[in-house]
Amino acid sequence: MPFLSYLFCATRHRFLRLAFFFVCTLSLSGQQSAEILWDKYGVPHIFAGTNQEMYHAYGWAQMHNHANLILKLYGQSRGRGAEYWGQEYLETDKRILLFRIPEHAADNYHLQHEPYKSYLDAFVKGVNDYADANPELIGEEFLQVLPVTGTDVMAHVLRVICLEFVAWDDFNTIGRRLAPGSNAIAIAPSRSASGNAMLVTNPHLAWSDMHIWFEAHLASPGFNAYGITLVGAPTLSMAFNENLGWAFTVNPMDGADTYELVLRRKGYRLDNRVRQFDSRHKTIRVKQPDGSHQNILTEFKYSEHGPITGEKDGKAYALKLVGLTNYRIFEQYHRMSAASNLSEFEEAMRLLQNPMFNIIYADRDGNILYLFNGNIPVRPEGDYAFWKGVIDGTKSRYLWETIHEYDDLPKLINPPSGFIQNCNDGPWISTYPPLLDPSDFPPYMASHSMTLRPQRALNLIRKDPSISFEKLIEYKMDPGMEAADRFLDDLLIAVEQFPDPVAAEAALVLKNWDRKTNAGSRGAIIFTRWFDLMGSSGFDTHWDPRDPVNTPRGLKDPEKSVAFLGRAANEIRQKYGSLDITWGSIHRLRLNDIDLPASGGGGKYGILHTMEYMDDYDEKKRVVFGETYIAVTEFGETVRAMVLLGYGNATQPGSRHAGDQLEFLSAGKLRPALLTRREIMENLEKKESVIMEHGASFYMD
Repeated sequence: MPFLSYLFCATRHRFLRLAFFFVCTLSLSGQQSAEILWDKYGVPHIFAGTNQEMYHAYGWAQMHNHANLILKLYGQSRGRGAEYWGQEYLETDKRILLFRIPEHAADNYHLQHEPYKSYLDAFVKGVNDYADANPELIGEEFLQVLPVTGTDVMAHVLRVICLEFVAWDDFNTIGRRLAPGSNAIAIAPSRSASGNAMLVTNPHLAWSDMHIWFEAHLASPGFNAYGITLVGAPTLSMAFNENLGWAFTVNPMDGADTYELVLRRKGYRLDNRVRQFDSRHKTIRVKQPDGSHQNILTEFKYSEHGPITGEKDGKAYALKLVGLTNYRIFEQYHRMSAASNLSEFEEAMRLLQNPMFNIIYADRDGNILYLFNGNIPVRPEGDYAFWKGVIDGTKSRYLWETIHEYDDLPKLINPPSGFIQNCNDGPWISTYPPLLDPSDFPPYMASHSMTLRPQRALNLIRKDPSISFEKLIEYKMDPGMEAADRFLDDLLIAVEQFPDPVAAEAALVLKNWDRKTNAGSRGAIIFTRWFDLMGSSGFDTHWDPRDPVNTPRGLKDPEKSVAFLGRAANEIRQKYGSLDITWGSIHRLRLNDIDLPASGGGGKYGILHTMEYMDDYDEKKRVVFGETYIAVTEFGETVRAMVLLGYGNATQPGSRHAGDQLEFLSAGKLRPALLTRREIMENLEKKESVIMEHGASFYMD
């Protein structure tokens, strides 16, 4: 049925629900243009008559807020970062070229199905059209990347998902310390105070570079979605519409295997035969400080196992990786955003083009879903720990070729508990009591551990039989520390048993501490330092899958624990001059000229309001990782959502939206998602019309 006829024939009940996005679309469905309504937070609300026009405007809008960053990332995805910007990009270029990212991207681009190829092409055109219309707003060093192609966009997404997520722990990068993470929660009507399903979306990534999120609202006839994507990607990756929504969390699936090869006669041994490497040479141009270029001839070697990432002591190391040929990934993301019910959403997920990430889902019909998603290889033997280690590359039986189908993957739909959570743990305790039995799946499917952060989520939710929308926000923003609830009482008893004057002074501060990491909390700094000194070996009972929400617990050596508290207190006093120091006086939100107190802390302490800090120039700590986008969504007669993009929706120099949401984050508050034309117009900053016609684009302000 035609879109307009459908709207006019709908009942008033249905019309009110559709008004979520479509009021704006009605006025544009007959025009060859897209309207961009920029709200006061720098979020583009794009309303277009066709999907092509919508994606064209989406490319334009991303460039408006992130042009320099996007062009830098596309340039790197070509393996030409060193050519454009110098020596510091050489190692990145080598990795991208070693894994043949540009070649895979070119193949994937040409395999695109229609109409999805036209959507990608429209996005690319929007990127280029913005640059053509606004060259003075783009850094001169980035203009050389233009024009952008569909292959560049595909290469960028392959690089980010496959090399930076799927293979992050196989490379020696900063990711080893700051692993990608997230929180996600789905609440079913049976546990919801309103009787509506609710969803928490909360990715944790670095506050820089390729990990920056872009928030947007996209609408065209038959399509409407609000959410985020990593900058430079052409589709929303986490979103909600008037019917449903979903979140991702990084999951402990193993889609990248490192093989150790034994070198023999310029080749390597495989099944008692010597195989020769496939050797390829590429010339990498490296820009010099004086502007000239040096050509570096680089050899890349490949085995049956995959690209050779290094050689040492007569051994070579190869990495076999999933996802590089997933050419329908943009199609899957578009179809997820366009889905109107669980059946359509599952049909999109069955494509398995998203090579990793847990998927947590909720919808207006009251369904909730958890999927341990990913391209998980079908392996002949071994458990998760075996495949996360270094694999014997001399035996061909360890070389896998296929991945598990959708129906093989651990999943839950509408568990009796009425909730799902995932904080980067495996699938086994995604609800409570647990329903998924690891013995029903191959032993290599997922890890079996559980840290304190997912335990915090479970312990908050499982004890609340009727969760309101406001309470769910409170749980999401909870700065409380599961580690303190678990160990502080035992520590205070130990101080009384083994008197120590310094530890006793610290204990006085800890007795009055609220066990949170609010900006004004006093005691959190001492406790986190003590917890770091203790390490996991200091606890009496380690995590036990038979008691997953109450372990680890107890102090293995109370006297030694007191000694560690004394040491922590001495360090804090020496560094900061006082034990009674507030969390926010040291932990800061700093971006551009903004400097605000932070709340929240590291996930290892069991804090859902997750923040990771690095030492700054003045003995204070600056957030560099953690809370990025937050969305709490309720699927009632009309959708409502509270959201936040902590560091703001722009990185382009001079943008007022670089850091403009930090005050919300500092205060622990969210802002309403603007979902109707009236709300948008009441908070309007700027209006644009972007016209795509006969191969040319015209912009009207």
